[in-house]
Amino acid sequence: LIDSILQEKMDLNENIIKIKFFEIRVTHNLSEVETFEFIRLARNKLENLGYNVYLTNAKYEYQGKQYTVPENELLVAIK
Repeated sequence: LIDSILQEKMDLNENIIKIKFFEIRVTHNLSEVETFEFIRLARNKLENLGYNVYLTNAKYEYQGKQYTVPENELLVAIK
């Protein structure tokens, strides 16, 4: 599941990847524990691929602008 979701996101835009709460918890029907494990593993995989990873409420910069990862997003990764 992790590989397929990340590949789908990278195919859309390899420079920035956003994983939303609804997508993981509702669409893929993951429990709270499974969601935390998904995020932990996805973060590790993305960091190994050279991405900077930011979780909910973290601040980051993208294309010269400052952003905060919103409550409805679990993870933002920037290459």
